[in-house]
Amino acid sequence: MKKIIIVAIILVIVSLLTFFVVFFFKKKPNVIETFGNIEIRQVDLSFQVSGVLNRLYKEEGDYVKAGELIATIDDKDYAANYKKALYLEKSSFAQLKDDTSKYERNHPLCFDSTISKEECDSLLNKKDYSKAKYKENVANRIYQKNQLAYTKLYSPQDGIITTRAQEKGAFINAAQIVYVMSLNKPVWVRTYIKETDLGNIKYGQTAYVYTDTIDPKTKRKKEYKGYIGYISPVAEFTPKTVQTEDLRVDLVYRIRVYIDDVDKYLRQGMPVTIKINLDEEA
Repeated sequence: MKKIIIVAIILVIVSLLTFFVVFFFKKKPNVIETFGNIEIRQVDLSFQVSGVLNRLYKEEGDYVKAGELIATIDDKDYAANYKKALYLEKSSFAQLKDDTSKYERNHPLCFDSTISKEECDSLLNKKDYSKAKYKENVANRIYQKNQLAYTKLYSPQDGIITTRAQEKGAFINAAQIVYVMSLNKPVWVRTYIKETDLGNIKYGQTAYVYTDTIDPKTKRKKEYKGYIGYISPVAEFTPKTVQTEDLRVDLVYRIRVYIDDVDKYLRQGMPVTIKINLDEEA
């Protein structure tokens, strides 16, 4: 019985020693950890023509799709100008046909001096002038059609309306901001690394981004996978927003980590933690 107890004690001691040896001497992951903030591109949306706003279809926080109509301005004058341009084009085309016909009928008479050189030159000049006038009116018709189309504002990409800067009935000038929109993609994290870590990172290298929000499903901080998409070639002094103590007095390099699996929970300026596992291939 004593022998069994002694053997059991020895096994327990060996097990404990093995655990401590493995725990203290196992290879720790080679990870660069830094901090940053989410950045999302924003677009100022405006009309290319001036006028009175008569419809705004979106509010702040609304999702929009690329090509979706989001606002219009009063188009009565632009529609009238386009109609006028159509009539001018038709009128000038008729004049061109008439002057061309006269020239073609009388041109052979110029060779036997049946009609004077002055009359021949006049016929040619009229035809050329009518042709130029017609081309001018074609260009004007295209221009007026574009002006009419510009009275409708469409979303250039998928995104979220963050600011509605105008209201119905307001007179706005061309290029005056109507909406500000945050794009769904790309979304990246601006962060900084020490010069001593610069030689360990490369473009396309995998990085993991963690927010402070706890995922109710996993009970852990939300994780997003991304990659290093930009490495600054120039060192700079550490910004005040960098939170690690050993970086506050050093020169650092700015990098961008682009997030692959973007969702609606990432917000502009959100603080995050970035981990780059140097043992993991890109």
